[in-house]
Amino acid sequence: MSTRVPTHPFRILHCLRAPVGGLFRHVCDLAKAQSNAGYAVGVLCADRPNDQQTLERISKLANHCALGVTRIGLGRMPGLSDVKALMATTYKLREVQPDVLHGHGAKGGLLARCASSSQPIARIYTPHGGSIHYAPNSPVGFMFGLAERLMLKRTDGLILESDFAKSVFEQRFGDLPANTQVVHNGLAESEFAPVSTKSDPADFLFLGEIRELKGIYTLLDAVAEIATRRPVTVDIAGDGPEMAAFAAAVEAGSLSHAVRILGKVPARDAFARARAVLLPSHNDSFPYVALEAAAAGKPLIATSTGGIPEIFGPLADRLIKPGDAQALQGAMEQFLENEAEYIRDAGDLRTHVRNQFSLHAMAGGVAAVYADSGLNQLGEPNGPSNMTSHAKLDAAE
Repeated sequence: MSTRVPTHPFRILHCLRAPVGGLFRHVCDLAKAQSNAGYAVGVLCADRPNDQQTLERISKLANHCALGVTRIGLGRMPGLSDVKALMATTYKLREVQPDVLHGHGAKGGLLARCASSSQPIARIYTPHGGSIHYAPNSPVGFMFGLAERLMLKRTDGLILESDFAKSVFEQRFGDLPANTQVVHNGLAESEFAPVSTKSDPADFLFLGEIRELKGIYTLLDAVAEIATRRPVTVDIAGDGPEMAAFAAAVEAGSLSHAVRILGKVPARDAFARARAVLLPSHNDSFPYVALEAAAAGKPLIATSTGGIPEIFGPLADRLIKPGDAQALQGAMEQFLENEAEYIRDAGDLRTHVRNQFSLHAMAGGVAAVYADSGLNQLGEPNGPSNMTSHAKLDAAE
């Protein structure tokens, strides 16, 4: 990337597909921190979904986006919508002329690295799992893998959210860009306030996207087995592409008495509804729900996949095998029989997460990648390398 001295405030445009889940939460946190630091920030994302909660979140985000929040047609899988999305992104680049185009997830990465720009621009990519969730020998995995190899040549900075993701990228795609860094997700200090459990809570909570790779059917198998021996209740908070199929599976398994589907619920409100949190993912990157549950002081039963062991740190031996309904069942029953032990572990995990994963460190790590892409030569008085020094990071929500 060639450099230039801007005649406008430093500008950052974030690209992603669906404005939902942990990826969107990451973009919101980062955009707010960057805006608080004095930079002009914008977000470009898909025009679906449009439920009330999503619209409210986008409205709040827009307050921090001097370059606006732009929504375009963009599907999950490769298709014609990608061509239209690239054209829309190119138009947006001409309009706002950002210094950084930061793509998040597989589709955001496509836009950030393939959209045409008439001006020098730093193209940054954070996968958030993305293509590595697909088996490399599957048709979809092969296609995404080929695209990643090609687009890495157009990547000025690669930000990986876990050491696990970095190792997988290296194994699958070979040499990574010189400007590659692991930057863990982080939380604001305000999120470490404990959450009190409401009266008559469910035993367990699943909070996240309703997709098979999140272990939702493994969870049903575990609940079905436990329910043959003792009462058990699980609240399901979230939405996703497999919601209808999941609800049908609950009915087909005669589990409506044990499994209650809540739809979308704010994380801390959901945590208050249950005694413990379940994270039975088959594949995951560096899930915010694990950080949030730990920060709230909730007992957490999770699988050893992706970056989750990095979140648990010295408590990683408590994790269970992904995709193993029997292991999940055993951990759930152990909690029901010895809740006090899990509460003690939750306190230790909260301390570890508080010490290791802050929003301030996350924003600073991203700023360092921007600077190493050549932007430290742009001559801004409060340039990217100083981004965190002026940001009210711990107050960002």
